Amino acid sequence: MSEENNLYTFENEIYRKTYWHTCSHVLAQAVKRLWPEVKLAIGPSIDEGFYYDMDAPFAFTPEHLEQIEGEMRKICKEKLKLERFELPREEAVKFMEEKGEPYKVELINDLPEDAAISFYKQGEFTDLCAGPHLDSTGRIKGNAVKLTTCNAAYWRGDSNRETLQRIYGIAFPKKDELDAYLQRIEEAKKRDHRKLGKELGLFMLRDEGPGFPFFLPKGMVLKNTLLDYWRQVHKKYGYVEISTPIMLNRQLWERSGHWDHYKNNMYTTVIDDVDFAIKPMNCPGGMMVYASEPHSYRDLPLRVGEIGLVHRHELSGALHGLFRVRCFSQDDAHVFMTRDQMQDVIQETVRLFDEVYSVFGLSYTIELSTMPEDHIGTVEEWERNQDILKNAITAMGKDFVINEGDGAFYGPKLDFHLADSLGRTWQCGTIQLDSQLPERFELEYTGEDGAKHRPVMIHRVVLGSIERFIGVITEHFAGAFPAWLAPVQVKVLTVTERADEYASSVTAALDQAGFRAETDKRNEKIGKKIREATLEKIPYMLVLGDRDMENRTISVRHRSGEDLGAMTLDQFLELLRGEVDSKERK
Repeated sequence: MSEENNLYTFENEIYRKTYWHTCSHVLAQAVKRLWPEVKLAIGPSIDEGFYYDMDAPFAFTPEHLEQIEGEMRKICKEKLKLERFELPREEAVKFMEEKGEPYKVELINDLPEDAAISFYKQGEFTDLCAGPHLDSTGRIKGNAVKLTTCNAAYWRGDSNRETLQRIYGIAFPKKDELDAYLQRIEEAKKRDHRKLGKELGLFMLRDEGPGFPFFLPKGMVLKNTLLDYWRQVHKKYGYVEISTPIMLNRQLWERSGHWDHYKNNMYTTVIDDVDFAIKPMNCPGGMMVYASEPHSYRDLPLRVGEIGLVHRHELSGALHGLFRVRCFSQDDAHVFMTRDQMQDVIQETVRLFDEVYSVFGLSYTIELSTMPEDHIGTVEEWERNQDILKNAITAMGKDFVINEGDGAFYGPKLDFHLADSLGRTWQCGTIQLDSQLPERFELEYTGEDGAKHRPVMIHRVVLGSIERFIGVITEHFAGAFPAWLAPVQVKVLTVTERADEYASSVTAALDQAGFRAETDKRNEKIGKKIREATLEKIPYMLVLGDRDMENRTISVRHRSGEDLGAMTLDQFLELLRGEVDSKERK
C-alpha cells in the first residue's frame, strides 16, 4: 500500500483518532436528537475508541444504547458535511448559552484569551471542538459502530463536581473488523482476572479493605513461585536483596522530594509528635542502605533489589481488581554506578528484562518518557540522561517512541509495555535514570583517583507491581498457568476406592519430589473428576484404576484434553521435571 493510501486507514494513528473523534460527535448528535434535554460535556477519542460525557436526567441503560446506535446509523447514512467555523469569545458563550449547554460555556470561559474558539457543525448539530474531523458523517460505516458501556464520570475529573454519564464506543471501517474486536472483548471477559481469581481461589477483594487485596493459599503459592523466580534471575545478574521499613519520617520524604511531588498519594500518620508516611515506593530506603557504609569504585556497579510493600492512595473509582490497588509489592531495584558504566548497566538491565518477559511469552514496546513540567534538576542534565537512554537501547537494535513530559520527577525513563496473548498492552517494567537523588542524599564513592565522587543510579522494576503482574499473566494464560507456575501442578484422581491407598503413595512421591499435588478420592464418577480438574486448570491429571495398581503405572492426561497414556511414575516425574525446569509454556 502506498504511503498516500495509508493515510486514510486505521494503520495511521492520526486518521484512526480523527475517525473516532468524529464518531463521538455522531454519538452526541444522536443523543440530542433522541433526548434534547441532555447536556453535553466533552467527547474525545481515546486509545481504543471514543466516549462522550453527558448530564442526563435519567440513567442510560443497554436499551438506550441500542436506540442511540440506531440513530447513529441514520446520521451516517445522511452523509452530513462537517463544517468548521470560529466565533469571538462573547459570541461563542452566547451561542452555547442559547443552546442550554452550561458545560460548554464553562469550557469556553476557561480557554486562554488568545485561543481560537472553533466549532464543528453537522446538519442541525453543532459542537465546541478543536478538531480535527472527517469531512462527512458518511465516511463512518454505521454498521461497524458499537456502544460498549456507560459509566459514571466526574466533570473535569473532580470528585467535588457534577457526576456525569460517560458512554463509550468503538468503530471500524469494516463490519468484520468490529466483529473481530467484539470477539476479542468477549474472550477478554472470560479471562478477567477478577473472575478467574475467584474461580481458581487465588485472591479476594472485600469492602472492609477496598484496594487492599487478600491472597488466598493458592494465590500465595503463585505469588511466592513468581518471587522465587525473580530472586533466581536477580542472583544470576549480581543483585543483593534488602528490606527497608514500610514507614519513614517526613524529613526523609522531603529530602527525597516525594513530599513535595507525591504527598497527595501518600498515607501519613503522627508518631511521637513527628509526621511519618507509609512508603509509596522503596527508593529513599535504598538510598539510606547505600549511604550506610563507604564505597569504592571497585564496588560499582552495586545492584540492590527489594520486594517492598508500598501503599498509594488511589481514588475509589479508579480501583480495579489487582490492576489498580492501594497496597502492592513492588520489585524495586536500584543500581548505583559511575558515569562511565551507565550505558553498560542500562543494556544489562534490558537483557534481564528480555530474559524474564520471554519466559512468560510477553513481547514489548519501549517508550522514552521525557522531562515533565514538575521536575528537579537542570534541563541540561535531563537532556544528557535522555540521550544516554536513547543511545543505550538504539545500540541494542531496539526501537522506541517518545512519550513527551511523562518522566519521573527526578529523571527520564524507559517504560516497557508488554503485549499479552490478546494483543493488549500493559506497562510493567521501567528503567529510570537518576542523577538527582544521589545528590540530595549526598551519596559518594571513592574513585580510582582517591577523591570522592557522586554515583548515578537507575531505579528499575521488571514485574512492577507483583499484584498487577499476577493479574496480567492470569489473563494472558487465561488462568492456565504453565506447570512451573501453577498453584497445583498435578491432580491424582481415583477411579475406584480400591485405588485410594495407591493414590496416596503417588501423591506422597510427587510431594517428596518437590511438586505440588492434590488427591481426589471422592466417590464420584471419574468423568466428573476430570471435568472439575480441567476447570481448575491443573496442568496434569493422573487417573488411577485397577489396572494401574496392578501394573504400578499411572494414566496421564493433560488439561488440554490430550491423553498421554500409561507410564511409570518415574517416567512422569522426569517429564514434569523437564517441563518445570525449562519453564515450558503449555
